[in-house]
Amino acid sequence: MDKKDHTHHPVVGVLGSGSFATAIVKMLTENCKVVHWCVRNEFVKGAIELRHHNPTYLTAVQFDIKKLKMTTDINEFVSQCDIVVLATPSIYLSDSLDKMTCDYAGKLFVSAIKGIVPKVNDVVANYLHHEFQIEFKNQAVIAGPCHAEEVAMERLSYLTIASVAENQKILHELFSSHFIKVNCSRDVMGNEYSAILKNIYAIGAGIASGLGYGDNFTAVFVTNAIREMEVFLEAIHETPRDVNESAYLGDLLVTAYSLFSRNRNLGNLIGKGYTVKSAIQSMNMIAEGYYAADSIYKTSQDNKMDTPIIDAVYQILYEEKNAEKVFQKLTTVLN
Repeated sequence: MDKKDHTHHPVVGVLGSGSFATAIVKMLTENCKVVHWCVRNEFVKGAIELRHHNPTYLTAVQFDIKKLKMTTDINEFVSQCDIVVLATPSIYLSDSLDKMTCDYAGKLFVSAIKGIVPKVNDVVANYLHHEFQIEFKNQAVIAGPCHAEEVAMERLSYLTIASVAENQKILHELFSSHFIKVNCSRDVMGNEYSAILKNIYAIGAGIASGLGYGDNFTAVFVTNAIREMEVFLEAIHETPRDVNESAYLGDLLVTAYSLFSRNRNLGNLIGKGYTVKSAIQSMNMIAEGYYAADSIYKTSQDNKMDTPIIDAVYQILYEEKNAEKVFQKLTTVLN
């Protein structure tokens, strides 16, 4: 944050107009006089300005329009903000950022994206670093457990924000409210990867449910998933971390069990016999885990990791293997 006059009140903006982006704007309006909001198109912008709510996602959230500064222009948006929160689905991120030509040096980019950027087949942190030369110290990651639907209802939710130490205080202040508790972490890579991994595991939990496995199996499945996550994170980015903290285990639990979880719902449909394609088409939201499974599986293979759950989900999603048979085999290795 280079601008001295913004020390106390940095200008904050959110890129994206889906459910989590809408939830983040709601969180920020609790603490900010104005929140900049860059949305997909003029229709969404006009509808929010007219109706005071997002017409497509979290329609129950009413906004005070005086607190929103809306635009569809990425350059106008980024140049006005000190802190830019990225909250588009990962598959659309490069569409937006590739148009970014303004000066963004010294700005803090906060990723609320729990997925892989397909264009570079990598996590957002690396994409921002390699494609835009945004240093890791100017990046932060928002992790859960935090479902947008519960934020909309002002049900108590928890965010873990991972960043370098000097950005933690301001981020903590921006996001904390009577319904949002914020924990800070320095494990930026671990939080980013765990947010991606839990979506893949949630698809697996959904498949199990669709196949008719019950709570007993799900408990064993999730126990094995958190151990597998630990193996993966250690191989990718070794640092002292406790995977039983809520950013890792808590986020995995809520995504694997919650009926709000779109990744679980996708798996559930596949377990019930839908083809992968028809399951994806029947959902109106993007299940990030589907896109991530491909990249994460390859990373696991490249690093010769032992990740039976990731392998199983990948085989069902991408190799058209029979879900029932894959899970029968998986039950023999879980304990």
